[in-house]
Amino acid sequence: MAYFLHRAPSLLLYATRASMAPGSPALGAPASAGPVDPALIEDLVAANRILADQGVVDGYGHVSVRHPKNPERYFLSRSLAPELVTAADIMEYDLDSNPVDRRGRTMYLERFIHGEIYKARPEINAIVHSHSPAVVPFGVSNVPLRPLYHMSGFLSEGVPLFEIRDAGGMTDLLVRNPELGRALAQSLADKPVALMRGHGNVVVGSTIPLAVYRAVYTEVNARLQVQAIMLGGSITYLEPEEGRLAAANIAATIGRPWELWKRKALAREKP
Repeated sequence: MAYFLHRAPSLLLYATRASMAPGSPALGAPASAGPVDPALIEDLVAANRILADQGVVDGYGHVSVRHPKNPERYFLSRSLAPELVTAADIMEYDLDSNPVDRRGRTMYLERFIHGEIYKARPEINAIVHSHSPAVVPFGVSNVPLRPLYHMSGFLSEGVPLFEIRDAGGMTDLLVRNPELGRALAQSLADKPVALMRGHGNVVVGSTIPLAVYRAVYTEVNARLQVQAIMLGGSITYLEPEEGRLAAANIAATIGRPWELWKRKALAREKP
């Protein structure tokens, strides 16, 4: 709480800028959907810190949230290491990933991941893109990522693979334009997680806490699956029905780990 009290002026400044008249930040810029409850921005800042604290992101990766008043807008930090993100770094975008008020700030090259998935999935309100280390090997091998314990039951819906070569030929593996973003959204389809070959993964949810939870436990499940494979012998994975039942039960308790992670991640104020 002390962190956010300290940052309150930044939150107020952000809300003021977000409510500026259309076109005032830059000619041709999309109009803002207006200010939001500062608690939403606080949660987005917390999500960045939590993902870093839990080892899902490092200096790279990003997380966004859809604007609650206008589904055609979303919030994402300027290009910055997630652990360093503050409320003042959050920018508003339209779904073509154009900034409302850039003010010379550097943007994430892969912001198109967010805009194109929001276009394709109206029920999704938060997106995490990471290079989650234990997950990467599953994107380059023929071993599927499968749920093996109840905390990752959401993986029972299936984990598709985005092969960027099919969409863009030889690339640097970055989703740096709308066309590649749309191809990724198509690969994700209606699933909560998609692997990105030689790159990382994308995780979605109806809320910030749910998307963060899924990103964390996708990484944990990948580590455990590798350990189980190394033991040798057969592995008993969750059946689809077990996964659905487990995911439904845990969805009602997401607030428990979220509050713990948030408190820990924000306990150390960043410069």
